[in-house]
Amino acid sequence: MIKKLFIPVFALALFSCNQRKEAEANTDLVYFDIKGYFEKEISRLQKLNPIVNKTVSVNGAVESKSSKIADWSKELAIFVNADINKTSWKGSFKTKKQNGVDIYTSDHKKIPIKKISITWKDKKADIIEIIIDNKNILYRSQDTLTYCPDSLYSIKKQQKIRLLKDKKYSVIGKLK
Repeated sequence: MIKKLFIPVFALALFSCNQRKEAEANTDLVYFDIKGYFEKEISRLQKLNPIVNKTVSVNGAVESKSSKIADWSKELAIFVNADINKTSWKGSFKTKKQNGVDIYTSDHKKIPIKKISITWKDKKADIIEIIIDNKNILYRSQDTLTYCPDSLYSIKKQQKIRLLKDKKYSVIGKLK
C-alpha cells in the first residue's frame, strides 16, 4: 500500500518544484523581454495571417515573392533567440534611455548580442533593432535585425569564414 502511494506523491512533488522554478524565471526579468515580446508577435501574426512581400538576397542575387508565412515561429526565431534576460548575463548590459529609445549594450566577449535598441511610440515598441556579433578564430558573423510591428522585418547577415569569400545575406519582409 505504501509503495502504491509513493509514486504519485513523488510525481506530484517533482511537478510542483518545476512549476515554482518556471514562475521564478519569468518574474526575474532585468531587461526588456525580447523573447516574450516576439512570442506574442508570433501568436498575433499567426492569427492575422498577413501577406508578406519577401525579398531574399545572397551576395547580390535578389529574389522576391509575395506569400503567406505558414510558420511565424520559424520566420522570427532569430529575434526570439536574441533574449538578453539569461541568468548568466545578468548585469552584463548597460541600459540607457533617451528621447523615447531604450538602448541595451554589452561589450562582453562571450555575449553575442551587442546592442538592442527599442524606439517607443505611444507606449508601444515602434522599432526594435538588434545587433549580434559572433566570432572565433575561424569564423565571424554580424547580424542586424530590425522589426517594425505591422510593417516590416529585416535580417541582414555578413559572414566571414577564414580562407573563404565573404557572404552577405538579407531577408526583408514587408507586411501588407
